[in-house]
Amino acid sequence: MGQTVFIPRELDANEPRVAASPDTVKRLAGLGFDVIVESGSGSASRIPDEEFAKAGATIGKAGDVAKADVVLKVRRPGEAELKGYKSGTTVIAIMDPYGNDAAVAALAKAGVTAFSMEFMPRITRAQSMDVLSSQANLAGYQAVIDAAAEYDRALPMMMTAAGTVPAAKVFIMGVGVAGLQAIATARRLGAVVTATDVRPAAKEQVASLGAKFLAVEDEEFKAAETAGGYAKEMSKEYQAKQAALTAEHIAKQDIVITTALIPGRPAPKLVSVAMVASMKPGSVIVDLAVERGGNVEGAEPAKVVTTANGVKIVGHLNVPGRVAASASLLYARNLFAFLETLVDKTTKQLAIKRDDELVKATMLTDGGKVVHPAFAKATVDPHVEPAAIPATTMVADASVKKAAPKKTADKKANTGKSAAKPKGIA
Repeated sequence: MGQTVFIPRELDANEPRVAASPDTVKRLAGLGFDVIVESGSGSASRIPDEEFAKAGATIGKAGDVAKADVVLKVRRPGEAELKGYKSGTTVIAIMDPYGNDAAVAALAKAGVTAFSMEFMPRITRAQSMDVLSSQANLAGYQAVIDAAAEYDRALPMMMTAAGTVPAAKVFIMGVGVAGLQAIATARRLGAVVTATDVRPAAKEQVASLGAKFLAVEDEEFKAAETAGGYAKEMSKEYQAKQAALTAEHIAKQDIVITTALIPGRPAPKLVSVAMVASMKPGSVIVDLAVERGGNVEGAEPAKVVTTANGVKIVGHLNVPGRVAASASLLYARNLFAFLETLVDKTTKQLAIKRDDELVKATMLTDGGKVVHPAFAKATVDPHVEPAAIPATTMVADASVKKAAPKKTADKKANTGKSAAKPKGIA
């Protein structure tokens, strides 16, 4: 009898995504797994139980997790859920461990082998497993759609017999995966787009998408990149010059989208109250980092705030989940690609090689212990949230981080992306 993979329904009311698709169910069966999908788990992603059943899954209930050898989830299981897991179960999900030491300890206590997908190293071999990129792409797209909906005016220039409608001006702060997709989407909608980032390489990427790059391009800027293509911390003087340039530019914009998110830290503040006050009535700011404190002063999680001067600050949570039908399909493929590497093709059994670079990078708990080096002390030392990075130190989205040394990183694949270092959620 094959080993069992269980796909539960996500309990978080704000999480409509699911960790499998009919396609990945077929692929899991091909690896030798019996697949059980909890009834209703795919409903919010437009995947009815019948589609999973046609693909070869058994439709079950929450209690069936007790039979599972592998559990595939979107979000980290809570303590109540873990009570139903058998010891030794392999759990693969977006674990969001930063600042959640008690939750990480609970995973270890439950005896599960937990893998944190957001820690997947940025190497060629793991590109198909990169959940941060797959979800950030959709977040960047949806940010523009949300901004357009709140802007309540046309984005492209329109020349009519009754007159000309001017094109909207859109400013993207952070040219990582989400930022690049936001640029591309805004351009497709006909907006005039500018973007900023502290990495010189970003200038070429922005130009390739038909947008204009904004930065103080002095000698320090030209050297503001590591050998691996990642951002260096800038001097106080440069930060001040960049902040002044940004403030002047924001005052002229119709839409601003911020994407800066640093792993394990509060989001850097990029847009001040004064900058918001300088914008025209009806302007829109979308803060993709609101779940980590936000890049914009005045942003509130799960709210659209209208300021005294008529600027709307959009703080939607789980932006990829706002396009759940697409996000789930991509996320499910990310999970399958990783799980496939953990299976012995001959015996068709789970065979985790703990010396494999992907396993070492992503394994969070194993054998009743927290094993990831970044969190192994979580059960001993209390977590202290690091101080916020200055606003202009880094402008990047959740998939653009400072680099850690890499051995096999593909230079092309890593353009505008982070290194094999624990990362924040996308």
